[in-house]
Amino acid sequence: MSMIPPLPQTLPPPPGFQIGHWLKGDWHMHCRHSTDSTNNPQSRIIGFAERLGFDYLAITDHDVHVQGAVAGHTWADPEYHSDSVLLFYGAELTAPRGHVNILSAEPYDHQRVFDARNARDWDLLRLKQDLGIHWSANHPHHKNHYGFSFDLADSVEIWNTSVWSKNVPNLRIWDDQLLSGRMIGARGGSDNHHGIPDDPALIVPLTMEGTANYVGTPTTWVFATTRSKSAILAALEQGRASISSNPYNPRVELYADHDGDGVMNMMMGDNARPTGGRVDFEVRLAGGGIPGAAYQVRVIRNREEFGHFVTDAATRSVRFSDTPPADARSYYRVEIEGPQAPYPEVPNSMAQSLNMVALSNPIYFNYDPDF
Repeated sequence: MSMIPPLPQTLPPPPGFQIGHWLKGDWHMHCRHSTDSTNNPQSRIIGFAERLGFDYLAITDHDVHVQGAVAGHTWADPEYHSDSVLLFYGAELTAPRGHVNILSAEPYDHQRVFDARNARDWDLLRLKQDLGIHWSANHPHHKNHYGFSFDLADSVEIWNTSVWSKNVPNLRIWDDQLLSGRMIGARGGSDNHHGIPDDPALIVPLTMEGTANYVGTPTTWVFATTRSKSAILAALEQGRASISSNPYNPRVELYADHDGDGVMNMMMGDNARPTGGRVDFEVRLAGGGIPGAAYQVRVIRNREEFGHFVTDAATRSVRFSDTPPADARSYYRVEIEGPQAPYPEVPNSMAQSLNMVALSNPIYFNYDPDF
């Protein structure tokens, strides 16, 4: 019986992760070039990110607010520069069928994307390929839900803003896509719109949002081969990434020993043929967090809960094992719950994130990379 997508007969060995850089950033933000933003010039956003040591940012203003001319507004703004933060070119495609973050390492013709926003998906796929852009599905479960085909998506925003409760349905939507045989890298995005002005006279009712949702709520960590925009986008698409509710919380990393030699040789985003034997997995929490805290680790296998574990307070790690079947697809991902690390620069964000600390991308077995 054939499967769509089919099970691969062979797969290349996992690429390894001996060389690379963990880089942190935010994929979804709005500055003053979005008309629903207040007190949020690019200088404030970028300066904030520079002070906190962020590596990359994507300022993605609503293209509909400038009729697609983001190149003449967001990108042309003299404040759009940084000596330490890698700044992506992009915009939030704002269409009747939903919102999409278009991302690129270099300038591209966004006007063509905006003008084609209501085209058929197969025409949008050709346009995406022609422009060489990254297509990221925004907040799938939202009043402005993602209504385009997920076969267009290079990544999906499963964690939007600091408010964790409204993101729970996004996980089900993502899990549905993964279970269907699609490998779609997950990311976060603060979707922040509002800054806190230096002059109290400029405070508006929405200013309070800037104390609860700003750069890094959540933070997406990407494992890139080099500290370059092209490498970051490649890693995001591959799923070599995880998400933390804020930059002071630990980064979750998921690894696996695919061949039973006692050495972890797979990480998030990797895909391999099962050997038929046991696979050992390791969850690691790196940096940040609450010293001595015990974090809850929830393992998801094929959309269902596989197990629930508690990290060792000293190593902040957990190990578990399973035997992925040779005649079926399997994926494994983890969710981390526990106390929120304080984010003093955005003090009201922790309460909004509840006890959700971090999420990983999956490790895959028997997925067809050409589907």
